[in-house]
Amino acid sequence: MHSLKQQLMLLVIGPLLLLSICVSVVTGFFMRDRAVLATNTKATADLATGEAIIELMYPGAWVVKDGILYKGPVKISNNFEAVDKIAALTGDTVTIFLEDERVSTTVREKTGERAIGTKASDIVIKRVLKHGQQYLGQANVVGELYQTAYKPIRDSNGKIVGMFYVGISKKFSENLINNSILTIVIFTIVLTVGVTLIAWFFTQRAIIGPLKQITMGTKQVASGHVFNKLEVKANNEIGELAAAFNQMIDGMQGFAMHMAKVAGSKDNYEGSVGQNDLLSKTTMVSKENREGQQENIDERKEEKIEELPKGLNEVTLRQILSYLNSIDTPKSAEEIGEGVNLTRVTARRYLEYLEKTGRVTMELKYGTVGRPVKMYKAKD
Repeated sequence: MHSLKQQLMLLVIGPLLLLSICVSVVTGFFMRDRAVLATNTKATADLATGEAIIELMYPGAWVVKDGILYKGPVKISNNFEAVDKIAALTGDTVTIFLEDERVSTTVREKTGERAIGTKASDIVIKRVLKHGQQYLGQANVVGELYQTAYKPIRDSNGKIVGMFYVGISKKFSENLINNSILTIVIFTIVLTVGVTLIAWFFTQRAIIGPLKQITMGTKQVASGHVFNKLEVKANNEIGELAAAFNQMIDGMQGFAMHMAKVAGSKDNYEGSVGQNDLLSKTTMVSKENREGQQENIDERKEEKIEELPKGLNEVTLRQILSYLNSIDTPKSAEEIGEGVNLTRVTARRYLEYLEKTGRVTMELKYGTVGRPVKMYKAKD
């Protein structure tokens, strides 16, 4: 069974973790879509930038002569100056196609050589070469997935003679997604740890600590020790519980004092009733038995314990005397009160009476600081 503190911590941290996981999952899907949109936007912008650079470097129309691609008077086939410059500027892979075949490219095969002579994918050929449309999306480039942008290349007559391509590796978008998710996870961990520490401090200070004080006070009352009030200051249900406990202590102390007074009055009342009954019996006896009755009265007077002061009763007095006779060393009023389940004030009243009547001895015990303590012991 979990403690209250563990249950409160679980109640706080559990929903927070669940919320964090849900946010991470939703953000992951959202960031994936945003990453695709960001790479498409970048590919489109880089495609336009690459076209502008080629136009500045090689003015003139695109021309195909004897199976070789030209830009103006400059041969483009196996000419890598333009594609390398665009790749260095944008960070993309760049390719110029003659029809569907790569004639100038920064894309490399597994051997490390430029992928000259390799073909474009079927979906790109269909969209760009056959339909004359721009292709924007994911495509297989020499066995690796890229986020790509393709655009048809037209000669001076408007005929499609090739394609211009820029591509962003999937690693770029995956790194973007992973970095975003990692940032969210780190933020979630920091937030969870912070909330956990705050929740632990709050539950320990405002709930668990006061409850422990109330529990200890209740155990002391149940074991018959001196009643001590709680010093719990809180404007909530815990504070109300502590105030109710203190009210109970006040009521128990008042009830104990009331019972002590009632017990003392009862003893006095019973003593007076006994004397009245004895007097009645004495006046009703015949003259012939008066001497025998007088002898019985004298015997009862010898057996009767002296009348106690108001507020003291014989049963409690005998308990204190019995406790004092059972110990060997002198004890203080507080220690004797704990021994017979009485308050220190009540025990002191009985001890002062016993000292006055000569049944106990009292000695002073001096300490290093403060007043000396009265120590009591039964006479031998």
